[in-house]
Amino acid sequence: RDEKIGYKIREAQLQKVPYMLVLGETEVQDGTVVTVRKRDGGDQGTVKLDDFIADVQKEINDRV
Repeated sequence: RDEKIGYKIREAQLQKVPYMLVLGETEVQDGTVVTVRKRDGGDQGTVKLDDFIADVQKEINDRV
């Protein structure tokens, strides 16, 4: 989408999206590192994409 990042983040918050992954041009090229924002915890910092996926899978499994 063409909107600015602040608008996209606000829209995600209003829609109660649980996780937002913020990718810059470098991250897209590398495909390995993302900045994670959690709806109820704010900015979670930069993590490897594989680590983020593993964390979400663990969170899902813990809820079941």
